[in-house]
Amino acid sequence: MPQAQLVRGRFAPSPSGRMHLGNLWSCLLAWLAARSAGGEMVLRLEDLDPDRCRAEYCDQVMRDLEWLGLDWDGAPMYQSRRTEAYAAAFETLGKRGLVYPCYCTRAERLAASAPHRSDGAVLYDGRCRRLPPEERKTLAKTRRPAWRVQVPKKTITFCDLIQGEYKEELTGDCGDFILRRSDGVYAYQLAVVVDDGAMGVNQVVRGSDLLDSTPRQLWLQEELGLPHPQYGHVPLLLAPDGRRLAKRDRDAELGQLKERYTAPELVGRLAHAAGLIPEYAPVTPEELIPLFSWDKVPREDMKFSIEME
Repeated sequence: MPQAQLVRGRFAPSPSGRMHLGNLWSCLLAWLAARSAGGEMVLRLEDLDPDRCRAEYCDQVMRDLEWLGLDWDGAPMYQSRRTEAYAAAFETLGKRGLVYPCYCTRAERLAASAPHRSDGAVLYDGRCRRLPPEERKTLAKTRRPAWRVQVPKKTITFCDLIQGEYKEELTGDCGDFILRRSDGVYAYQLAVVVDDGAMGVNQVVRGSDLLDSTPRQLWLQEELGLPHPQYGHVPLLLAPDGRRLAKRDRDAELGQLKERYTAPELVGRLAHAAGLIPEYAPVTPEELIPLFSWDKVPREDMKFSIEME
């Protein structure tokens, strides 16, 4: 019989500010999913955006993970140092005629977009894909384009570890999406696919707000000849008023939490919310490994208060 593949999960935080409780929630569950299977955990700092990400935030992320008891294997990867790898993937897609320049401003993109079927978001209608060559040349004189990838009319289906079966028809549910911004920065969707492949990641556990990114990433993996990881999208922790936790709002920001609680106290609150322990108690991630099961983890987003019971 073939030997079972070693689980290789990953942390992939964006160092654009101090992590909040929702980030810790996803990190803890990703770590437990890998470690409970006897697997490895790698760390990637998604510092692509030079306007928002800073070296000191990268260092802080690592210190915070260590403080919580969430370790990783090997040296961390920094996306800011991976431009050549993204450029190579971009070129591969370009040679297949899948990439085209988009000269639309944000207002023009919104005006030319159609509503998404489920949540009211808008989809780009491909207007720049249909531009005559002469018009492209004229626009190129005054605007730097973003670059989009043309998606096929294809339905992508996968089985999520938590959410079950999920599918999207690419042209109707995500549309042509950006691979490189007008300032030259490669987009998340391309970078994450290239990096998961390079790091040998075969299990991706992250927040359910990224669930609808998965079909386009699966499609990019196919186009680039990369393997498909297994995905698990965990429910979001919401503020007591029902908002998503956000760094910009400093919601349950770890710097403030560390002043009030020990690491086992924070981990215990998250473990109780995840259904891993029946009542709140301080606990370390290591102690949770034998208790972890996806069957215990809630499927729906939940309001969460850090106040001790």
